Amino acid sequence: MENEILLYTTDTCPYCTQAKKFLTEQGLPFQEINVQADYAEAQRLVEQTGQMGVPQIKVNGNWVLGFDPQAILTFARITL
Repeated sequence: MENEILLYTTDTCPYCTQAKKFLTEQGLPFQEINVQADYAEAQRLVEQTGQMGVPQIKVNGNWVLGFDPQAILTFARITL
């Protein structure tokens, strides 16, 4: 079963860069949404989470606020 991972980022966020690197290293495909470039997505993100900070990562319907590798892996379906 495929994971659905949405990674909300900005251009200047070092933790966003770490999150992208981690997801790539784990072989977890993700869709990046740059809220700095897309105001509508930024608004939608705040409405859904109540948070303005990034990264925010939605993994199979579960929100991970900030770069938290353990939480990402908890919600991701890993196939060996």
